[in-house]
Amino acid sequence: MDLLRACRGAWDTPDRSGDPVDLHDHGLQTAALLRRSHPADKELQVAGLVHDLGHLLFPGDDAGHADHAAEALRPLLGDRVARLVRLHVPAKRYLAAVEPARALSPQSALTLRAQGGVMGADDVRAFAADPEADAAVTLRQADDAGKVPGLDAGVMEDWRPVLERVAAGAYARTP
Repeated sequence: MDLLRACRGAWDTPDRSGDPVDLHDHGLQTAALLRRSHPADKELQVAGLVHDLGHLLFPGDDAGHADHAAEALRPLLGDRVARLVRLHVPAKRYLAAVEPARALSPQSALTLRAQGGVMGADDVRAFAADPEADAAVTLRQADDAGKVPGLDAGVMEDWRPVLERVAAGAYARTP
């Protein structure tokens, strides 16, 4: 919770030239969208809440932020949340390939290049075959939509019970 609260006033770019909301509001908006569209999938919702923590942990590393966040989160929130967080960047690359007319935020379009660009046909097939591909695309779509200045998406403390439930499930699965 402390790390999530530290996202207030932290941005996806060190100079604040990126997306129009801070990481705190972006995480809340993304998670709220996922809660609305997938109310039973708590791990997907939590992945939406925490997917951009890599920007806080390693400022300026657009290409690696998903991997950094996934590695940091795996011990606490489990393999699936970490996998979804890791896949939110490949999901952007995938969507750019299969829906080329789909609009990206200016910052997302800029970082797409640093993150490997639009997927080629082989990568598209490999991504689509991943068992978490649909969930990762859903996360990506919420990620793209969760950038609305001034939108009230609730408060971080409301997510504590969900985070605790997901963390308890991850702990229960650890050998």
